[in-house]
Amino acid sequence: MEYLTRLSDHVGARPDKFYKATLFRGDALLLGVNCLEPGQAQAPHDHAGQDKFYYVVEGAGRFLVGTDEATAGPGEVVWAPAGVVHGVRNEGDGRLTLLVGIAPAP
Repeated sequence: MEYLTRLSDHVGARPDKFYKATLFRGDALLLGVNCLEPGQAQAPHDHAGQDKFYYVVEGAGRFLVGTDEATAGPGEVVWAPAGVVHGVRNEGDGRLTLLVGIAPAP
């Protein structure tokens, strides 16, 4: 079935920057996975006209949303409204795996 995938099949690592893969992409949503090894970060950025969420699958990350910062771990969700600067860094000892959604799709 083309509408079914296993998240673990899309997890990976890159030595030069954080790893990301697209799971599904439609007109209204992009769903992907981001993996950050210890010390890696996604630089603060924004998406004009697009909401974004991060669901922490494994590890813990330090998230920036606007002027707020917080650490989130497995089972927690971080939401960044459209146009608000956001980013994340892995300050832990293991991989940070995130399920990421952006709507509408870029």
